[in-house]
Amino acid sequence: MTLNLVLVEPQIPQNTGNIARTCSVTGARLHIVKPMGFEVDDKKLKRAGLDYWHLLDITYYENWEDFRAKNPGPFYYFTTKGRKAHSDVRYPDGAYLVFGREDAGLPEELLKENPEDCVRIPMRSEVRSLNLSNSVAIGVYEALRQWGYPELEQKGHLARLCWDEDAE
Repeated sequence: MTLNLVLVEPQIPQNTGNIARTCSVTGARLHIVKPMGFEVDDKKLKRAGLDYWHLLDITYYENWEDFRAKNPGPFYYFTTKGRKAHSDVRYPDGAYLVFGREDAGLPEELLKENPEDCVRIPMRSEVRSLNLSNSVAIGVYEALRQWGYPELEQKGHLARLCWDEDAE
């Protein structure tokens, strides 16, 4: 199964690096829509992704129109303005989870055109929003949970000792 993560005009390299790491460990594809608020070779970006960059499937797009022309959807727009919870949606194979800029979110025109595809991560009303990389992780793991965590190791092992079942 394929899960696609879309960052529209990301501004903070550490967030994008953390999201790249999340994509690397889950197998999700990362799509970055320009312009970005940093250079791809930014040391903070690389440091946040650590040594997982070789596992990352990433594509860059010049703008939103370029991205839409090359990707069929379905799209799910994560926004604090959404009217239904992210966990109330059933994400199909090939879903695109779309996240906006850290400082502005997604354009309201885009949200207004796609009201049924706008989802919100529940949070207290007096707080503006979650950190972008945290929001992405929540969205990714909800979709993967629904799919039964395909191709992900679900059982860990102790480094120096053995769980009882490891000895068998």
